[in-house]
Amino acid sequence: MSVQAHAIAPAMSSHRTYSRVFTPGKLTFGFIMPLETYPNSPFPTLIDHQRLAKAADDAGFSAMWMRDVPFYDPNFGDTGQMLDPLVYLGFLAAHTRNIALGTAGIVLPLREPVILAKQAASVDVLTSGRLILGLSSGDRAVEYPAFGADFANRAERFREATGLLKTLTQESFPLVDTRYYGNLSGNIDLVPKLHSRRLPMIVVGRARQDLSWNAQNTDGWMGHLSDFSRLHLLLDEWRRAGEGLGFKPYAYGSFFDLAENPDAPLRFIGNRFTAGRNALINLWTQQQEQGVNHVALNLKPSRRPAEEIMQELAEFVLPQFRNQ
Repeated sequence: MSVQAHAIAPAMSSHRTYSRVFTPGKLTFGFIMPLETYPNSPFPTLIDHQRLAKAADDAGFSAMWMRDVPFYDPNFGDTGQMLDPLVYLGFLAAHTRNIALGTAGIVLPLREPVILAKQAASVDVLTSGRLILGLSSGDRAVEYPAFGADFANRAERFREATGLLKTLTQESFPLVDTRYYGNLSGNIDLVPKLHSRRLPMIVVGRARQDLSWNAQNTDGWMGHLSDFSRLHLLLDEWRRAGEGLGFKPYAYGSFFDLAENPDAPLRFIGNRFTAGRNALINLWTQQQEQGVNHVALNLKPSRRPAEEIMQELAEFVLPQFRNQ
């Protein structure tokens, strides 16, 4: 049979980690790695990073998200955490206990999906189900020649690879016939089997797909910072795309700078936003009511130390959302 992206179950309420990050009517918070502020360099130092990851876990943040940036492109000037996302989250798993370990997102057209399925299943087993696999189509055309990959057909390969990932992690001895990847004849089986019943997969960005496809074939959507005044329109569009499919969470990630003045107003500076904690509480209370389920903060442009920012958010912001 031709591999197809599977329709998903209405919800993943039984998945402990997924429910920790995504709950209807609730807003949770996490970080896009690394846990470091480095506004004047594309390269993080990763100094003390495992201790800070443990501190984020102990403070009650819900997720840490690893980006997939294989090369340094001076035109982008951003290398993410530099380390391979699957290797890095495996390392961080040994230094944390409860926090979700996510990817935001794996550039799927540049990955061999059979190997990725085995890596993801291995992480799922070793972390007792703490992995949330975020997938993207990639936006850095300059990287594609290094992989011998076609930038023009990444949308088609994203769809097929998503279906193949689901087949490999959900079925035993599958029969698979793909156009862009390999074939399986039902005589071999991918191991290990998941710790969880199913591996949560979310789309990061739009992956060059329409929202209906994303809603039908993934477990949620992580967008990027957009015009907050139009966020309710985007959320309405997402809800319509997922109508009848059960809970489909929405998250967004953004570069972020926490102002030292707790009463500083919300401001947008290029591709990031800054505010004092009181404005943030008001903003995120409104966004929770609108239907945002998770916010992933990237501390790269901040000038205050990451640990100081985490401590302030944990003391003054997180408690405002725990019991709502």
